[in-house]
Amino acid sequence: MDVFFYIAAVVAIISTVMAISGRNAIHSLLFLILSLLAISVVFYLLNAPFIAALEVIIYAGAIMVLFIFVTMMLNIGIERETEKKWLRPRMWIVPSILAAILLLDLILAVKNIRPVSNGEEPILPKQVGISLFSTYLLGVEIAAILLMAGVIGAYHLGSQKKKVKHRFLEIK
Repeated sequence: MDVFFYIAAVVAIISTVMAISGRNAIHSLLFLILSLLAISVVFYLLNAPFIAALEVIIYAGAIMVLFIFVTMMLNIGIERETEKKWLRPRMWIVPSILAAILLLDLILAVKNIRPVSNGEEPILPKQVGISLFSTYLLGVEIAAILLMAGVIGAYHLGSQKKKVKHRFLEIK
């Protein structure tokens, strides 16, 4: 199991470095999704399947789709020639290799995993939900408001405003 853990950790580190150092926003977001998937594999290997599922559903699913949607909605500096470059097969080599390694790692880890009983009761999803929406309700609401404010702010900052030099030179 240690081998699978280290493979998933290396994939997470490589994809995170690629996400940080990428020049293209969409590619960086896709590498970040791959990094989050690798982290969920690490959580699964550490006997935390519920956290791994939440990582995939919440972070890699919902939030990253929101980020990609906002990035594509703003269409920051993207031209048709750049979009055509994305369709070339060589642009898919590194992400495909990392994703294949991660998938193979997860499949082999699931085959070789043995249940560990340490005498503690597992935390059920119902208990997490009750805790989130009773004890930590204020934090959940603040996080939702911050995400919405970020999307609205990104839209306003990225929208192109019509520049008018003079009212008589206005283009209609």
